[in-house]
Amino acid sequence: MSGVLQGSVLSPLLFLAYLNDIWWNMESTIRLFDDDCVIYRKTINSAEMEKLQKDLDKLGEWEAENAMKINPSKSKAILFKRARVKDPLNYLLMGILIPEASSCKYLGIILHRELSWVDQVNYTVEKAWKSLHFKMRMLKKGNSNTKTLAYMSLVHPILEYGGCMLGSVEVGTNKCIRWGAKESGQSCTSYEQSELGNFGVE
Repeated sequence: MSGVLQGSVLSPLLFLAYLNDIWWNMESTIRLFDDDCVIYRKTINSAEMEKLQKDLDKLGEWEAENAMKINPSKSKAILFKRARVKDPLNYLLMGILIPEASSCKYLGIILHRELSWVDQVNYTVEKAWKSLHFKMRMLKKGNSNTKTLAYMSLVHPILEYGGCMLGSVEVGTNKCIRWGAKESGQSCTSYEQSELGNFGVE
């Protein structure tokens, strides 16, 4: 029997050390965060696509040598390009076809193959709205300071996450307000004053 206790502070350190050589001898760029792995490269022709496939083959060899199992069915292959591509992607890992997808979520950010942020913005707004509505119900009789603290601690960070890519956090906040106003049938101004004013949204 080998290993360490689940929840031990030593576990993540040993896991990172175990994965530390996964990128060796690869021409493509590989990024690791915890147990998430992304491998990518700029592919402008079939030769570059073949190089990416060779790196996937090397990843499969590393997997076999280190007794690790990467599930190809839980992986996704995406080609990021504004123009529509008719030819399907046929990347293999351990001889198994990696499913092609139009988008994927990486570190909480939805990346779309057409480089659109629509899915990410809609996901963020819906998540923030659910959190906001829950806090509004729970703190309906709370004072202004408590509501402001709740908003800034539990709702605002949702809108702020990934803001460096999406632009100013105020854009997400305003979209959340507009969406809530539309759902309630009120104008943005009256809705903001009646429902969001005490939550520190200006």
